Amino acid sequence: MSKPTPWWKALKLRQEILDASGQIDDVQMSLFQAVHGVGATRPAYADAAYYGEITHPTDRLVDLLTEIAVRVGGGEDYLHARAVTRLDQGMGGGKSHACIGAFHLAANADVLLATQLGSRITERAKQKLGRELPSDLSLPHVVVLPCDNMTPGAPIQELDGPAKSLYERFLWRLFSKDYTLYERYQAFFSDKSKIAEALKALNRPVLVIVDEILDYVGNGLDGANKPELAAQDMAFLRALLDVVNDVPHVALLAVMIASDRDKTSLSSAGKERRDDLNTLLERNGTPATVTEVGDFADILRRRLFDGEPPSEVLAATAAQYESIHADAAWTKNVWEQIGATWRDNWREQVAECYPFHPHLLAIAREEWSQVTGFQRVRSTIRIFAATVYVQQERGRAGEWAPALIGPGDLPLNESAVREALLGSGLVEDDRTIANYRSLAELEVVNNDQTAGTARRQDLERTSLMWGAANPRAAERAATFVFLASIVGTLRPGRGRGASAPEVKAACSVPDLAFTVTDADTIVEELVSPDTGMSAVEVIPGQGHNKPARYFLSTRLTHRMLVNNIRRTITDDERDEVIAEFAQRLSSSGPFRELRFVDADVKRTPTEVLSTAGIDTAHTTRLIILDPAQFSLRNGSEQSTIDALAVATGLGTGTAQLPVQWASSCVFAVVNTQRRSNARGMAVEYVARKKALAAPEIQSDDELKATGTKELATAKDQLEKAIKRAYQHVAYLAQPDPEGERRLEQVTFDDEHSTSLDGTIVWKALAERDKVFDAGAFSAKALVHNLRDGDYGRTLSDLRASFYSAPRLPLLYAGDRDLQQAIYDAVAAGSVEIVDGSGDPVAVTAPNQVNLASAGLRLAKPKPIEAEAQPGPSDGGVPAPDGISSPGDAPGGTQTPSWSPGSGAETKEQQVAFSFTKNLLGDGTGADDLAALFKAVYQALDERSISYGQGTLQLVVNGDVADELSQRLQALGISATIKPV
Repeated sequence: MSKPTPWWKALKLRQEILDASGQIDDVQMSLFQAVHGVGATRPAYADAAYYGEITHPTDRLVDLLTEIAVRVGGGEDYLHARAVTRLDQGMGGGKSHACIGAFHLAANADVLLATQLGSRITERAKQKLGRELPSDLSLPHVVVLPCDNMTPGAPIQELDGPAKSLYERFLWRLFSKDYTLYERYQAFFSDKSKIAEALKALNRPVLVIVDEILDYVGNGLDGANKPELAAQDMAFLRALLDVVNDVPHVALLAVMIASDRDKTSLSSAGKERRDDLNTLLERNGTPATVTEVGDFADILRRRLFDGEPPSEVLAATAAQYESIHADAAWTKNVWEQIGATWRDNWREQVAECYPFHPHLLAIAREEWSQVTGFQRVRSTIRIFAATVYVQQERGRAGEWAPALIGPGDLPLNESAVREALLGSGLVEDDRTIANYRSLAELEVVNNDQTAGTARRQDLERTSLMWGAANPRAAERAATFVFLASIVGTLRPGRGRGASAPEVKAACSVPDLAFTVTDADTIVEELVSPDTGMSAVEVIPGQGHNKPARYFLSTRLTHRMLVNNIRRTITDDERDEVIAEFAQRLSSSGPFRELRFVDADVKRTPTEVLSTAGIDTAHTTRLIILDPAQFSLRNGSEQSTIDALAVATGLGTGTAQLPVQWASSCVFAVVNTQRRSNARGMAVEYVARKKALAAPEIQSDDELKATGTKELATAKDQLEKAIKRAYQHVAYLAQPDPEGERRLEQVTFDDEHSTSLDGTIVWKALAERDKVFDAGAFSAKALVHNLRDGDYGRTLSDLRASFYSAPRLPLLYAGDRDLQQAIYDAVAAGSVEIVDGSGDPVAVTAPNQVNLASAGLRLAKPKPIEAEAQPGPSDGGVPAPDGISSPGDAPGGTQTPSWSPGSGAETKEQQVAFSFTKNLLGDGTGADDLAALFKAVYQALDERSISYGQGTLQLVVNGDVADELSQRLQALGISATIKPV
């Protein structure tokens, strides 16, 4: 079979890459230069047509620009798109590229919309609106605030004119240097109505782009040392972020990296400003990213090459590899061992990744992108641009070049490639970078390709059958070991270093003359203690399931090792550790059952909680929710609130579930902001745990002692952080027995309380009358909590009510407390237990109260016949609870039987009453009620009232409502106050 046209002939590198010898200069795009650059400082991407040519229309970028296009150019349908968007992904993720795209979309709409990117935007907008957008998007005006090129209090005359503050600079750009309009609005930096009026004054759509805002409000404002300016600038930003949502045809794009991914060191004031902006952006804006790892291949080809490869070249190149992929020895010993899933749809993979091998793109997507410091798009383009340039030059010069550029084909002899790798963020520590720079030259290949252990083995190898097909076999194998070594100390999902099958795959070629046995020989020579790489460390294998692994070791301090490992820890690892600790640190306390609900990010929080099986009968439960999916506060709690509402039976419509025992279920939930702190602590703990297990630490007593101490400290800090993170308790409540059920929350503000501790949670709920504390549920409490409808119910129904009815508090000892209270109430004559015929049933001990009985019922005691008293023959009809009615004597003045004046023994009586009275204009009625409440006050003051329960609804003046609210809060009583 004839060889296909090689990629270096089938593809043409872009001229700017050729001119820079592979060292592409403008990977890190600058919005400032795109807008304000002139002459030599004006980059090529400042031209909208060129920008569209080099930009692959990723789905997320198209979505972002479509939202902006609809908002500014959608006419009456502008509300179909969001007003404020925040780009918050990490460094090198394409934020500046997206900002420049937004600028071209608004400033050069007709040009950009004529490109492939523009056609995708037009198509998406039509799907959204059902009609075409105007080609000029109604001529929007663009206000660009490139905050990474703006010094607070130090304006640039040609750009800022008379403006000094951020607001004034905004106005100067908004009004295109119109001094009259600028001066009209200059004073109103925090006036939302005036800012809105200024935006409307142009009678045109407006796009505001605020790039790298933290550069300005963070250390920038600190450096200006002007408190008044800082206050004005922050007030303006607060007002602007609120106003944009309310003004038609105005959109705002802000760039501010999320705080958990931004390692910028800030002063305390800077941190406060950042947190303030975070809150504003979370409240007003929608976070967005413009790239994902699946876009790598398309972005690379569009950015590096001018044109697409012919389909026949792609097909012929893919066919060239089919024999080695089908070879039994390679399949058993290599492809199956490394999980080479890209073989399953090989032709499609080649078409997508060409001229790069799918194995290399898989490493970039699955491993490099997981390292925190790696700048995904920017770093990948730099590495691959330098690589493809060198390999193309070799091919054109008649030297050997790979048919597809794989993970062993990054030419480390070229400083552009080596420095692009080491400066990409895969290695963060300067000392480690220097060590690996030396290892690349000493162990792999030097600059002039005459030395380096691996290169020397290739040069000294006796001519073999496969020599011409794979002349750099050892160098390619060593290059992959080098790559696997610099990705932290532990490769995400792969383990430490490179496995033997992976190294063999990296040095393979699409020629069966180079066999697996030949690859075995290459690897053995490379790691030989006598002739191989001196810095290589070997982890012995254990059969096919655990092959040997190799890595290039530099002597690291414990801190350096931890730093390297820290960047390889995935979000899943971090969250798994937090979940493990949360379960271990939790305790049930008085709750009968303790449950932990695991996260499942493939489903919504509502779906997870609805199917967790937590609706357990006759059991008080403390449910710990996994922080990976559930949290409260900080603007991201709605999904958790919705899930809790459904789980407690408060859902509506299709989200309504038949939940019976929600009242006895209490949820422990983390605070979103404190969860962020716990996640940071979890990363530190996992990094130290892995570092302590590393061979370098285990073989060094001093480092081992340091690692053990730091791990213990990290564990202690993580436990404290997780306990503090679980700040919230959620439960089903019904403060008014006749009112609606609702979801209530308890928040612990002190540092020593946590919702992981069932005892602490129970105490907090007791203060809110949701539960009875130990020994508090007595016969009197039972009677006071029973309504008329509870009498006549079976004991099993009554028992169920204490677990299912939120009007009834939960019991500390559950059924035992209820049995004891019923027994004591029967003994005191407050209630009776009767059978189906209504006859009393005697009980002689609490354990004889059969709460599971469906035949026994609770009843009020029958009134005792009173002895005849001198008086009228029609002495009246006794009222319930032994209280005589007002009809007992003419005029209702007869002394009741329980009055001290009657001579009868004084016993406690239950007084229950309700009233509804319109007091507007009724002075006498108000006086009568005042006298009643005065009598209640006097009884309370004299300690004559032993128990109280009730609901009072009043319509009062506003100032009275405020005073009552304060007094109720002081008593820990929840009140509902609303206008009427």
